[in-house]
Amino acid sequence: QVQLVESGGGLVQAGGSLRLSCAASGRTFSSAAMGWFRQAPGKERAFVTAIRWSGGNTYYADSVKGRFTISRDNAKNTVYLQMTSLKPEDTAVYYCAAAQRWPYNRSDRKFYDYWGQGTQVTVSS
Repeated sequence: QVQLVESGGGLVQAGGSLRLSCAASGRTFSSAAMGWFRQAPGKERAFVTAIRWSGGNTYYADSVKGRFTISRDNAKNTVYLQMTSLKPEDTAVYYCAAAQRWPYNRSDRKFYDYWGQGTQVTVSS
């Protein structure tokens, strides 16, 4: 069984920065891709970004391109989400996800196998 634990969420003013971390643990771990989703109050969980574990190819939702950066540390089994120029509309619970196989549709949550518990990010104006 694989466990994902997010950290780094909190309160930040508009225009500020925040970095989230997602640590993967388990007796064995192998993931083709990891990603971040977010869910704002009253809305569906939406795709933010994903990264291929091998190769490091990255993909972003249009709403965060140029502001968010995803990266990973293979040795630590950890993926990061660096968020800059934060806006109030970025406020949401952010979830880390992992896919054992490369997702057929990277933005569709049903292709991911493991999920973290989520961490709250609140951006004030």
